[in-house]
Amino acid sequence: MSETVETYFPQIADIYQAAKTIAQVAEVTPLQQSIRYSKSLGAKILLKREDLHRVRSYKIRGAYNKISSLSKQQLDSGVVCASAGNHAQGVAFACSHLKVKGTIYMPVVTPKQKIDQTKMFGGEWVDVVLKGDTFDDSKKAAESFSQQEGKTFVHPFDDEKTIEGQATVGLEMLQQTDNPIDYVFVAVGGGGLASGLCGTFQALSPNTKIIGVEPEGAPSMLKSMEQGELVELENIDKFIDGAAVQKVGSLTYPICKDHLYKMVTIPEGKVCQTILDLYNSDAIVVEPAGALTIAALDDFKEEIKGKNVVCVVSGSNNDITRTAEIKERALLYAQLKHYFIVRFPQRPGALKEFVADILGPNDDITHFEYSKKSSRENAPAIVGVELKSPEDLEPLMQRMKDNNFFGDYLNNKPDLFQYLV
Repeated sequence: MSETVETYFPQIADIYQAAKTIAQVAEVTPLQQSIRYSKSLGAKILLKREDLHRVRSYKIRGAYNKISSLSKQQLDSGVVCASAGNHAQGVAFACSHLKVKGTIYMPVVTPKQKIDQTKMFGGEWVDVVLKGDTFDDSKKAAESFSQQEGKTFVHPFDDEKTIEGQATVGLEMLQQTDNPIDYVFVAVGGGGLASGLCGTFQALSPNTKIIGVEPEGAPSMLKSMEQGELVELENIDKFIDGAAVQKVGSLTYPICKDHLYKMVTIPEGKVCQTILDLYNSDAIVVEPAGALTIAALDDFKEEIKGKNVVCVVSGSNNDITRTAEIKERALLYAQLKHYFIVRFPQRPGALKEFVADILGPNDDITHFEYSKKSSRENAPAIVGVELKSPEDLEPLMQRMKDNNFFGDYLNNKPDLFQYLV
């Protein structure tokens, strides 16, 4: 039996009202042309820099619009929310600005930078509670707490006022360009921003095609669309934490199903490479969810040629301690980083032979774990090798096999890979 979904569509009058409400706290973010992406794709690529809000994401819009709509009694009772980080900061800022007591539930795995920022924006007005491994775990705990304490739950995406607040991103886009917008790429986690943009563009620019982009490891909206009903994913890759939810909203799902032009997923590794490219080439710092839309452009290269395209850069709350993992995932996706179990003969000079005769001239060992066991003829080591080109892999593996060094290849064995590396 399929779950009931609610019928709601954001109206332009409510979106305009939301824009007035949030004007005192939410900056009008720039709509900037990316010369680099425009040249490489043969299109006019514009970046809607939602990463430049004071809370470094668009979530301030929906959070402030929702909390501002509450009655005095609700405000006096306080609010509760659950968030992987960006909504938390938006709610914290709104609570401090409106002098409302807030309790914010965040997953235990939330990057420390997002937790610290939430506490900083909320100050004395918010309490942060770390609960669960995913946003959905935190959400269940937050909803239970709000019911027990009689506090209003401020949903990060499945709420009319939240959606209308996020929809103001679209209003600004249309006011910032004189040319018609042909395509908008928007990251989809729970679907609040995408739903809001559907409302804005249907009213003001109905020919604009809106493309939703999800992480490959958390395709909750795509799976729901494919199955024609709300789907809750059992397991998700939480790396792109700003867009990794197990289940999208009962309000947002039908809006996205009926009004998005397309819904696509992007591998986490490709998103990581996009993060590095934006930093190295454009000095733009984004979180993984903030790079999703730009990472999707290649898949539409032919379709968008000569068109006006907007990518919403949704946030920049990235923890610098994640840089090593971002680089690692990018290299794995590009097939430039490979892990092996190498069986070293228990004789002097075996490691020297491996380095001198087995590795290619451009191959670099970046990971090595080995313990000598004198009772065995061969001792296994876990070896990570970075290549200059994906084409170098097969010759390397063949040399390992020809010289009896090869034990196993780990990249295509995810369970073993995660356990050993």
